[in-house]
Amino acid sequence: MKSIAVLPGDGIGIEVMEACVPIFKELNLDIKLKYEEIGWKCWINSANPVPNETWNLIKNCDAVLVGAITSKPKHEAEQELKVKSSNTTDYVSPVIQLRQKLQLFANVRPIVSLINNKSFEVYIIRENTEGLYSGLDFNPIPEPLENFINESTSKYSNKLKNGAATIRIITEEGFNRLLKFSSEWALKHGKSNIVIADKPNVFRNSSDIIFRLIKKYSLDYPMLNYTVENIDAVAMWLVKKPQKYEIVICENQFGDILSDVGAAVMGGLGLAYSGNYGLKETAYFEPVHGSAPKYSGQNKVNPMAMFLSIAMLLNFLGYKEASQSIQKAVEYTAKDKRFCTFDLSGAATLSESAKHIIEEAVKIYGNL
Repeated sequence: MKSIAVLPGDGIGIEVMEACVPIFKELNLDIKLKYEEIGWKCWINSANPVPNETWNLIKNCDAVLVGAITSKPKHEAEQELKVKSSNTTDYVSPVIQLRQKLQLFANVRPIVSLINNKSFEVYIIRENTEGLYSGLDFNPIPEPLENFINESTSKYSNKLKNGAATIRIITEEGFNRLLKFSSEWALKHGKSNIVIADKPNVFRNSSDIIFRLIKKYSLDYPMLNYTVENIDAVAMWLVKKPQKYEIVICENQFGDILSDVGAAVMGGLGLAYSGNYGLKETAYFEPVHGSAPKYSGQNKVNPMAMFLSIAMLLNFLGYKEASQSIQKAVEYTAKDKRFCTFDLSGAATLSESAKHIIEEAVKIYGNL
């Protein structure tokens, strides 16, 4: 029996999770769901958005399903904290903690044509641990770094005292494992073209690592085509002609931005889902919409991204037929306005849409 750590999160994450998880029971899957808390409520009550109990549960489960989580700027996090002490640390997003502590370096965001007339299937694969999200974000700038900047250029002379700095980190080890993962993902999903979206005309030195590694992988995987394109151009073409791409890989911040562009191409964040993978056996899956507190408790948000995340999770655990059933049920429902929520121009509630998807998935699963 497989076990899944279910972490509902905040805001709409809780009600979406509640509406969607019955699908495990309805499909009669040999899976145990185990619940713990994560998110903003944990932070304000204990200064720890990922409690120790949650980490302990994750260690003993085969995969993790995460609901939407609230994340706020530093000053708001400090203001809302109920318990303060000398041991209080800065707020660090739970999803960043999950990715870094579990060494889940690859975030996969499928961009698929669910409601569009065009047919496309693109996988945006984002490096999760380095780039501009590596955590090297300073205000004020530490004196050694300030001195280094002043020694490197006169551009900021006498201007850094009230400034801030963020460092983009790209290591050969980090991008090498991303290219390895992406190449294997391409082969597994019948793709042959891999585009690395970066800004090599600006980040000349850090991008040079990418070009060096491409030469190596072109020899290791001669059946795959590797190219580098400017991130802004990729964003434009993803909107204009998504079928141009198959696999797009990026450093952390570029991938964050580009994957939301992809979500818009799909039809909105209500359809956007993701999986986070690493070298270990554990992985976690989540819809990528926010906790949307203004919609919390209204029974109106879209459950499809969560169902697609569950489908991705089940595929990871080896329940391929169940995964396909959910995927197809969402595809059918997304084209039927009677069971779509308001974001897809439908009138169905969260619970009505979720109930229909579960019923369709059960029918499809029974016929496989």
